[in-house]
Amino acid sequence: MENLKDKVAVITGGNSGIGYATAKAFNENGAKVIITGRRKEAIEKAASELNVSGLLADQSNLSDIERLVSEVKERFGKVDILLINAGITKFAPIDLMTENMFDEIMNVNFKGAYFTLSKFIPVLNDNASVVLLSSTSATISPQSASVYAASKAAINAVMKIASLELASRKIRVNAVSPGPVATEIMNKIGLDNNLEKQLINSIPLSRLGKADEVADLITYLSSDNASFITGSNFLIDGGQSV
Repeated sequence: MENLKDKVAVITGGNSGIGYATAKAFNENGAKVIITGRRKEAIEKAASELNVSGLLADQSNLSDIERLVSEVKERFGKVDILLINAGITKFAPIDLMTENMFDEIMNVNFKGAYFTLSKFIPVLNDNASVVLLSSTSATISPQSASVYAASKAAINAVMKIASLELASRKIRVNAVSPGPVATEIMNKIGLDNNLEKQLINSIPLSRLGKADEVADLITYLSSDNASFITGSNFLIDGGQSV
């Protein structure tokens, strides 16, 4: 498979989980892949394992985003595929949400994603594909996820407007909304056997998703096979949101 042959693809947050799996899939499909991350050792290790380029960038930092765009443009020229994947997951009931946690979630998941898209638009090729990683949390409204869900709902709104603003250049903009996926982030939020059982019980297909399943969907949306798809949000959640 080389349906992304020689296309330049940028993946933010590509050192683990869905970003890592997508970088692997893009590479196998012939793309020139650049992954980003805010942890130097992690991004260097992932880039070496995947045989792709790795650039250090913190999505919550606007100057980092601007430096990233400048470096990608200088080293690779125009960009054909942009996957805005970097994000954080933190939960608290509304009455216990702190301003610091609110700002941290929004700065990465919404503000950072928004300005990553904004700053990359001038270096996107015509006919490029942009995919924003959203979440089913924006659809199913889980308790204790008010700010996280709001950050992803905001991403979905921006995705639709961007698809209209960029349509004249034939740039397609879509969102992918995974449900619970077995990735490193699950361990970070404290996934134990009881929580895993609760999650699985909420999913009609009775299992967690896999990162490479989400990567396959993103790869399709990034290819010319999806050239008539834009402004859409794709839920991949085993039926959880039904």
